Amino acid sequence: MDYKLELIVVPVSNVDRAKAFYTDQLGFDAYADHSAGEDFRVVQLNPPGSACAIALMRNVATPGSLNGLHLVVTDIEAARAELTGRGVEASDYFHFTEAGQTDGPEPTRGDYGTFFSFADPDGNGWLVQEVGYRAAQ
Repeated sequence: MDYKLELIVVPVSNVDRAKAFYTDQLGFDAYADHSAGEDFRVVQLNPPGSACAIALMRNVATPGSLNGLHLVVTDIEAARAELTGRGVEASDYFHFTEAGQTDGPEPTRGDYGTFFSFADPDGNGWLVQEVGYRAAQ
């Protein structure tokens, strides 16, 4: 039996504002925007190339309470340049190594240990993690 994680609910306070951020600034694709009355609306979005989508919803949890979602990329510098070019406020690079956490894109850049972070307009926190950089070259 395979168990596939294909949808994560992201709690937001304003669905239209969140949809604009995720589509316009992050480049996610919108697949569904469904309402059932005034109090229920779900917008389903997919990060480019991902098998797992997100669903933006109000009133499911405290907006901004979701943290630690990872977007995995093969080139962290290109990903950060793309997102900041779209107006996303991203952190500097940071790394987790055997010696602890360090900052900057080099010299400790490596698979599974190089990150930057950003938040959506509600404060939901995301990490972008580099995996496969050396293999992709």
